[in-house]
Amino acid sequence: MSEVDAPALRRRVIVLLPIAAFAALVALFYFRLGSGDPSRLPSALIGKPAPGLVLPALDGVGVPAFAPAEFAGQVTVVNVWASWCLPCRDEHPFLVQLAADKRIRLVGINYKDAPANAKSFLSRYGNPFAAIGVDSGGRAAIEWGVYGVPETFLVGRDGKIAFKHVGPIDARSLDALIKPAIEKALSLSP
Repeated sequence: MSEVDAPALRRRVIVLLPIAAFAALVALFYFRLGSGDPSRLPSALIGKPAPGLVLPALDGVGVPAFAPAEFAGQVTVVNVWASWCLPCRDEHPFLVQLAADKRIRLVGINYKDAPANAKSFLSRYGNPFAAIGVDSGGRAAIEWGVYGVPETFLVGRDGKIAFKHVGPIDARSLDALIKPAIEKALSLSP
C-alpha cells in the first residue's frame, strides 16, 4: 500500500465507523424489543406485588372502587382502559368474554378519562368490571408500569403480578396468551 492510499483509507474508516455503530445499535434495539412486537415489552413488575394504590370508584356505574387488598386469594385481571382509546373499544368484547369466567375477577383502571365519557362508554358497550378505579392524573398507571392504554395485567392469588399484555386483547392474544396465563395462575396454590 502506498503512502497516498493510507490517508484515503483512514478517511473511509472514519466515515464508515459511525455508520457501522449505528447499524449495530439498530439491530440491538430491534432484537431486544422482540422484533417489533409491542406486546412483548418487558415488565420489571412480573413476580412483584401489585401496586397497593387504592383508586376512587367511577360514580354511577354500580361497582366499587379499585382496592388491591381484594386481590388476595383470587386470580384478578386488571385492565387499564379509557373511553377515548379506540383499541379499548376493539378489545371490549373480549373483556366481556373474560368476565364470564367466574373463576377470576376482572377489574378496571379508567385512565385519564372524563367520568361522563367513561360512564357513556360502559353504558354503550357493557360493564364487564367487578370494580373500577379512576386514575384521572395517571399516577396509578405509572405505579403499574403502563406504557399506554390498553394494557392488561394478571395478578395471582398471592397478590403478585404474574403476566402483562401490552395493547388490545384480540382473539389470538386471548387464546394464545391470556387464557393460558390465567389457567397457570389458577393452578398455583395460594
